[in-house]
Amino acid sequence: MYTNNAYLNNSTIDRKDKSKPLVVTMCGAYKLYTHPKLPTWRPRGRVDFQLIFIAAGKAHFHFNNDEEETIVHAGHMVLYRPKEPQKYEYYAKDQVEVYWVHFTGNNVTNLLRSYGLTNDKRVFHCGSGSEYQYLFRAMINELQMCQDSYSEMLEMYLRHIFIKLQRHFKSSITTVNSHAAEEIDKAISYFSEHYNEPISIDDYAEQNHVSASWFIRNFRLYAGITPKQFILQKRIYNAEALLQNTQYNINEIAQIVGYDNPLYFSRIFQKAKGLSPSEYRKNI
Repeated sequence: MYTNNAYLNNSTIDRKDKSKPLVVTMCGAYKLYTHPKLPTWRPRGRVDFQLIFIAAGKAHFHFNNDEEETIVHAGHMVLYRPKEPQKYEYYAKDQVEVYWVHFTGNNVTNLLRSYGLTNDKRVFHCGSGSEYQYLFRAMINELQMCQDSYSEMLEMYLRHIFIKLQRHFKSSITTVNSHAAEEIDKAISYFSEHYNEPISIDDYAEQNHVSASWFIRNFRLYAGITPKQFILQKRIYNAEALLQNTQYNINEIAQIVGYDNPLYFSRIFQKAKGLSPSEYRKNI
């Protein structure tokens, strides 16, 4: 197995740093040759953000439900946000090559949003090419050498990655015909307003005179996730916001975000965040 990693102050411990808008704390690369498996399991996630780039082969991720496996192929990235459970594996048989970076800061969420990395983007196509590898390797080198102004260089390289992603998102949208883009825009707006209501993807597609397979395929191309994943993320995201407001109890929050059964809501929330709603509220 080939590894090339770098850590700020030689520390592997994740941390928050609110001193600047964007701070790179660690980064690295893995290539598996003979080592059969490299698993990662962080049930409570981390306090920082993590961006993973699949440069070659494929990786195996488990989102929301540990039993469900999502295969992420080369040319895609995965973005983990703070406190999101992380479970994934790399296998030598897949000839996988991955690059990763952890970052924090006092304005990361707004910064990501400005580059098109909105809260609904977790797995997304970024395109292949050596420029991403170059940028990740440059960050690794900067963090290993720690020369003058290295923190600014790290931020510059990471922002360069964000800019490339933003341009790719916009160019990808243009590859979807105008009718498809209009349909997906309409669906995103509808799901965002009605996420807490029962929604059948098949029924929605039929009502809008498109096939379910066409709709799901184009939605995933446009948004980077499936319609069901979008609705689930919307529910969990809004549940997190409501949990920060002590005005509502867990049962009320379950109802507000669309779950009649509070026990089922708690199971879904724990699969998504690694903590039960009550545990999450205690840790805020």
